[in-house]
This record gives sequence, C-alpha cells and structure tokens, in this order.
Amino acid sequence: MSQPTETITAGGAILARLKAVGVDYIFANSGTDFPPIIEGLAEAGAKDIDLPKAIVIPHEHAAMGMAHGYYLATGRAQAVMAHTNVGLANCAIGAINMATEHVPVLLFSGRTPTLEQGRPGARTVPIGWGQEMRDQTALVREAVKWDYELRFPEQALEVVDRAYAIATSTPRGPVYVSLPREVLCGQCPSSALNQPSRMAPVGFAPAPAALAQAAALLAAARHPVIVAQRGAGSAEAFAALAELAEAWGIPVVQYWAIQLAIATDHPMCAGSNPEPWLSEADVVLVLDSLAPWSPEIHKLAAGCKVIQAGPDPLYSRFPVRNFQADVSLAGELTDIVLGLSNAMRAYRPDRERRDAVVARTAAIRIATLRAAEQGGSGERMTKDWVSLCLSRAIEGMDATVLSELGCPLDSLTLRTASGWYQEPHSGGLGWSFPSALGMQLARPDGVIVATMGDGSYMFSNPVACHQIAEALGLPVLILVLNNREWGAVRKSVLGTYPDGYASRMNQMPLVSLEPSPDFTKVAEASRAWTAKVEAPGELAGVLAAALEHVRTKRTQALVEIGVAP
Repeated sequence: MSQPTETITAGGAILARLKAVGVDYIFANSGTDFPPIIEGLAEAGAKDIDLPKAIVIPHEHAAMGMAHGYYLATGRAQAVMAHTNVGLANCAIGAINMATEHVPVLLFSGRTPTLEQGRPGARTVPIGWGQEMRDQTALVREAVKWDYELRFPEQALEVVDRAYAIATSTPRGPVYVSLPREVLCGQCPSSALNQPSRMAPVGFAPAPAALAQAAALLAAARHPVIVAQRGAGSAEAFAALAELAEAWGIPVVQYWAIQLAIATDHPMCAGSNPEPWLSEADVVLVLDSLAPWSPEIHKLAAGCKVIQAGPDPLYSRFPVRNFQADVSLAGELTDIVLGLSNAMRAYRPDRERRDAVVARTAAIRIATLRAAEQGGSGERMTKDWVSLCLSRAIEGMDATVLSELGCPLDSLTLRTASGWYQEPHSGGLGWSFPSALGMQLARPDGVIVATMGDGSYMFSNPVACHQIAEALGLPVLILVLNNREWGAVRKSVLGTYPDGYASRMNQMPLVSLEPSPDFTKVAEASRAWTAKVEAPGELAGVLAAALEHVRTKRTQALVEIGVAP
C-alpha cells in the first residue's frame, strides 16, 4: 500500500518555490483573491518552510518601483504580487519601465474566480464579477517577455522555475503569471519545494569574431567615441572601461544616462552632450543605449562606423529604432566590456590623442561647474546648483543618487558604478522614490538620495511611499525640486516651437502645477524629518543637516527645494 503524499496548497507552494529559486522579497498588495496566498504564508510558517519575506506595499506602483530598485542594488530579481486586474493595472507603468531597462521581475496577480459556486475559492463577493476580464494579461502583455495563467495546482513549482529562468535570461525583463483563486486553493506535492530549479537561465557572450572586428575598428580609428547610457554592466567592467578609455584616449559621452559608465571627473568623461564628438567621429562604440543620440539634432560624419553593444544591441522590442549598426555585439554588458578590453590589448594605444582629449574634457568640466556655481547666484536656484551642493554634501560617503527630473548628472562628482541612476527612458513617472526605497532595503547602510521634480513626486504616490519608509525603517533622503510646473513639457514645447505662440505666453497652457502643495506636510504625516529651502545660500546647510539625520537617526527625510523654471 503506497504512503500518502505530503501536500501543500498551491499558494504556499508558489511562495516556497520563489525562495528556492533566489527571490528574497515579495512586494505585495493583497486583495480578496489573496486568501490562499495568506493561508499559504501561514501554512508554510507552521511547517517551518523557508519563504521570501512578504512585505505589505499599499500601492502596486510602489511595489514595482521597489523591486526595480532592489534589482539595481543587488542584481537579483524579486517578486511582486498584485490584486486581480485592478492591481495589475497599477503595476503596468512599472512593468513598462522594467521592460525598457532590461530589469527582471516575477509579476503575479490574482485572477477572478471562474466559478460562481461549488469549489473552494469560488466567487463570494460582488467584485468577483466586476473584476473579470476576457484578457487580463493584455494590461501588461507588451511589457513582459512571457506570460502564463496557472491551470492546475501541481504546476506551481514548474511555473515558478520557468518564470524565473525566463525573466533572468539575456536580455532580462519582466514576466507575468496570473493566479486563479480556485487553483491556488488546490493541493500539490510538497516534497520538491526546496530542490534546485529545473531550468537554468539563458546567457550568452559576444562572438569572438565580432569582438575582434570591433577592437580592430576602435584601434584604427582617429576619432573614436564611446556613448554609454546604461552603465558598464558591473563594478569590474566600470573599472575596465575607465582603463580602456584612458589608455586609448577615447572620450565617453553619457547622453541621457540611466546608469554611470565612467566617473564624472574621469579625464575621458566628455559629459552628456554628444557634440562636437559625434560629428567628428570615425568610429562610435554604443554601449547599451536605446537612443545614443538624436538623429534630428546629431549627425554622424560620412563613413563613420558604429558598433552597437548590449544584451539586445538592436533593441528588438521597439518597432522603430533605426540607428546604424556596422558591428553588433550581443551579450551581457560586463562580458562585452571585459571582452573588448582584452581584445584591444593586441594593439598599441594612441597616446597623442589622449592628451588632446584630456584638454577638451577638462574644459567642458570646468565650464559645467562654473555654470552650476552661477546657478546659485540668483533669487531662485537652478537644478545644476542643487546638484553641485548635493555633490559636495555626499563627498566621501557610500552614496547613490537617483534622479527623476531632479538633480542633473553633469554637475555631480560621482566615481562608482552604483553612484547614479536616472529615470527609465519609458517615462513612467513616479519611479525615483519607490526605487530608492527598494535600493535602501538592499543596502541598509548606504546613503540613498532620491531626487525628483514636484510632478514626479506627486506621481510616486507619496503617501504610500512615506508610509513604507516609516514601516520598514528605510532612511531615504528625498529631495523635491519644485519648479511648480511640468518643466520637461515646457522644454519640449519650446524645442518644437521655439518661436511659436506658446513661447510668447506668460503662462504656457497645460504646464502649470500651481498652486503648489506643501510637500513637507505630506512627509510629516509619516514622521519624516523635513525642511524647505528657497534661498540658494541656505541649501548646503540644510543638505548637511538632512544627511546627518538619515545617517544617525536612521529615519527618512525630505527637503523641498524651490528652483527656477
């Protein structure tokens, strides 16, 4: 006679399996579809089954941002659990941001029960009817690499293994699984909960022939340029890129940078403006850049060769992206940078070019810092002045700055691979604050500074984010640069219609955010340390006090800074 098989609810099995494949946290906002998940947490606890830490996040947008920030800090994909279609809808912006930036996440949401009666988990409240959709996955399908609906409880372990493997395969990105309540209530075997995953992620390195071709082009170039947007891939590759650029005298342009690829005071750091470097270049190495320049503004010289490099060098997710690619290097960015650095050792660097580039980059850096200094001389300070003051305030600290239409990069002095993160190019606002929370969760001893515009702050669901910071004891420093308008919209209008009717108006339509709320009051509702600064000369002292607070008192702080439009 066969022995009875030990079982666990499918809800509990999914939670346990997430821990087994490497997930540390489940960022969750529960709903009426969560009884089997909550019961699974309790059941696993009673049976001493190891689980990820499940955290209540009172808004799904914040949950996605925290998973994003945690990944940036650790390189490990996390899980988000949302409530049926309405919770999934709140996750959509975060999924779009993650897809654009190759950030993996295991996204789950409940699904309205199919049955009205007769089975555990069937509909019990009116929203069981109101939240049903014919195609719930359509809310995020274009942003995920793979999606599935759990059909049977015994699939739970295999589905988690597959979801994690696909999310963390090159190029990385979000995956989505919908979880019907009736299925989660079912039983599945528990014997293999802690076994290693049956499915390994897919990784690949650039082809040696392509690396050799790229190295030969760079070595023979008279005016090579590197354009980088998403960093260098790792701290090791960050150091290797700095060494390669200096040895060969290749300027590195960080145009609309999402992550730091080279220290901002490195002799080969050419700032964020691609000109005049691009128009003079005969070879351009593009490191993981969705839009390495603007074709409408920046023109390549005739005969210039372009090397596109990254996890998906042609960015195949995007229907229109027609940048030149004479050589394509596909693979994880760390492998590409290290491989290219190694391949370049077969050639002799051009020392004469290096000296000329150093002189030009030094002049750019001096002019940038001088302009930032001038930004503190008027009645209303500029964002560049705020960047300069922040840079001085965090000098020598293990600090990371996140910017979402907040502090510009060029006026900061940052020297580590983890020193800088900017909002995703997908433009899903409200990213900086929750991502900083996720990063602080991963690096509890680090100084995490989230800078953002006033509109971005409002988009972040600040009441939810401040509640999370207090509940989890996350001492994030938040800087809200308040220009009382949609500044990016104003700039876009002026760029498109420099002499148009809107440019001549005292108050441009659809950009004002007046009257401005008192953002310090929002933060004070969650017992944050707060300050408000209008005078440029007072900023340095306030930043020093705010940093002292987060480092010693270990609770959140917010500084609202009035800046010029």
